[in-house]
Amino acid sequence: MLKLGVPSKGRLQDDTIAWFAKHGITLERTGSDREYAGQVSGVGGVQLVLLSAGEIPKELAAGRIHLGVTGLDLIREKLLPWQEKVAVMAEMGFGFADLIIAVPNGWVDVECLEDLDAVAAQFRKDHGFRLRIATKYHNLVRGFLQSKGVADYQLIDSQGATEGTVKNLTAEAIADITSSGSTLEANHLKVLADGLILKSQATLFASRFANWDDDARASLAQMQTLVKWDDITL
Repeated sequence: MLKLGVPSKGRLQDDTIAWFAKHGITLERTGSDREYAGQVSGVGGVQLVLLSAGEIPKELAAGRIHLGVTGLDLIREKLLPWQEKVAVMAEMGFGFADLIIAVPNGWVDVECLEDLDAVAAQFRKDHGFRLRIATKYHNLVRGFLQSKGVADYQLIDSQGATEGTVKNLTAEAIADITSSGSTLEANHLKVLADGLILKSQATLFASRFANWDDDARASLAQMQTLVKWDDITL
């Protein structure tokens, strides 16, 4: 049986259900909101698995689910090297967000990464420690900054309201997901002109390590006739 992992709650779950419904596949949650159970109709041999969006990457990588809906940002942050562990089946057209680097509005001379690199070097000389960037995305941010030649910084883990860390004096800059930019504006932060790390959206991924037996592949083929994605080698 093919196991399909979808977000267990919130707007992401609602949009996922609507997306599958548009393609003739009904995902229905059964039981109470506290029960993580559901059923699928429109395609045979599919079991619905309700998980948090953050859990879906590791479940795909472990092969415990065949397909999963989550953000590209979470896949690329949590799975290295991600393309060896999952395949992109379909971009879903919702859940859009940008992973960006932002600094305080008051840093009038800092508009790009080159400026940030210069400020970081001076910051270390003045304060005796590296400029702090708060983020939940350590792998993506570190790789991006290294590729751009930015040094003399340290990444500070943030699992709460990342935008508030600058105001709370626990970081000098942030790297976080944004969609409308309103939260950044409310916290007096600006995005660097070349500070876009990744454009993300909700995506349907397939595990390369799941047990793709004949039954699972038959269900996948049924789903493909409805969704019409390109043939992928798994």
